Amino acid sequence: MSDLVPIRRALLSVSDKSDLVAFAKSLVESGVQIISTGGTAKKLIEAGIEVIPVDQVTGFPEMMDGRVKTLHPNIHGGLLARRDIESHVQAMHDHGIEPIDLVCINLYPFEQTILKEGVTRPEAIEQIDIGGPSMLRSAAKNHSFVTVLTSASQYDRVISEMRQNEGATTIELRRDLAAAAFTRTAEYDTTISAWMGSRREDSFPHMLRLTYTHLAGLRYGENPHQQAAGYANPASAEPSVIKATLLSGKPLSYNNLNDGAAALQLVQDLYLSEFDTYAAAVIKHANPCGASVASSLLEAFERAYAGDPLAAYGGILALSATVDEATAQAIVEGKKFLEVIIAPDFGKGVAKMLSDRWTNVRLLSVGDLHHTTNMKMDYKSVPGGMLVQERDLKMANVADWSHAAGPAPDEALIRESAFVWTVCKHLKSNAIAIGTGGQLIGAGMGQVDRVSACRQAIERAGDRIASNSGPIIATSDAFFPFPDGPEALIEAGITCLVHPGGSKRDAETFNLCNERGVTCLTTGVRHFRH
Repeated sequence: MSDLVPIRRALLSVSDKSDLVAFAKSLVESGVQIISTGGTAKKLIEAGIEVIPVDQVTGFPEMMDGRVKTLHPNIHGGLLARRDIESHVQAMHDHGIEPIDLVCINLYPFEQTILKEGVTRPEAIEQIDIGGPSMLRSAAKNHSFVTVLTSASQYDRVISEMRQNEGATTIELRRDLAAAAFTRTAEYDTTISAWMGSRREDSFPHMLRLTYTHLAGLRYGENPHQQAAGYANPASAEPSVIKATLLSGKPLSYNNLNDGAAALQLVQDLYLSEFDTYAAAVIKHANPCGASVASSLLEAFERAYAGDPLAAYGGILALSATVDEATAQAIVEGKKFLEVIIAPDFGKGVAKMLSDRWTNVRLLSVGDLHHTTNMKMDYKSVPGGMLVQERDLKMANVADWSHAAGPAPDEALIRESAFVWTVCKHLKSNAIAIGTGGQLIGAGMGQVDRVSACRQAIERAGDRIASNSGPIIATSDAFFPFPDGPEALIEAGITCLVHPGGSKRDAETFNLCNERGVTCLTTGVRHFRH
């Protein structure tokens, strides 16, 4: 038997109608009879293409608001029948079933629907395609005889091959298209499963099933000898570096994305907390080395980068607004070097300005930062298993803070403290952040004891503590087990100390603050980050 199968009858039913009319006209020119449904049929008829409505094939009208129209033996028998088995051919003859040689279907736009702001559950469910995946699977299973298309990008290849083979397609093409069809239905079902799973009341089910789709291979993992890939959560609508648009630069590595995610999360927290109009953060090895909020994007960037210019070299920059020309000019000036720049978008000509400065800089456009998340869990693999916890989405709630010692804070000091506290949340534990005037000036992170974290933050802040006339705030991600850390901070010039409280020796820290005239605020919330 020749592997060439002529196409005489085709079923077209698409939600994305890009290039549909041109494709259908090419099929008709090759003598193909067109069967179609609903909006697709209407589009083709309006273009002057003769169409057989699907209900004429099935003998049943479309019903139940279009939920039932192609789930019929005259459709699936025409797709699944093997033409080389006599009993299959006889069954088609006995029941009046005609073969269908080509199916072109792209599915209801479920993925796009769930990403829309404010979409309801019933609206999303109505975009779950049933007939489409069923026909794709039937056609793909019987690809020895049926050509199956799932994307407008495949049209040209099919038409080209038909023209070369007098209206027929080869087994190589049909096999490729069948594999693509099964991939598409798997992705589609994965998205639906992930979306439904994210709405389970039981956050920690007995059996954990995670559904992520392969997005791209990465340049390498944490180290060049480790291979890596990026996977996307198809049910997530929040801004994400994994789904961002790469406007410029070489391919991303595992570390680029990991650091980029940390930068984006911090900027979102700062921006959504409304400490000021704009926010910026510079990340190195998943830790903030610079962060700022300000009344302009330019000022926010300059103050964030100035927080620790040495550490910022080769770092990841995240910004809370579309990058304008003035901010871009400040970014490219001097001897700076950045690996990745993340922003909602980049203004006209800005991407070129940045890529002209650094050919390989990755520019990631992530869209509106206001999108909230329905993804409530964090997953971390360990040898032999997986750890699962709720994401730390808790923002600084100053109404729950307590004035524990020292001078009473005014509203401005509390607001400044909330900014530094938010930055500290994004440092690796043990963590200490020092800030003033909406700017991070020193950070100690990843230490095995809290005193070392205090000393590191003091060292990084340097003489900016003594030279600053405003309040200098130090925040800790967990309580101080002893007053030695607070004492080191106060000796360096700290005027306000913020920590969760809860240590058996809190009174010693409070007494110290009272003696030295340092304001002490307790938050009641710990923010370990490992």
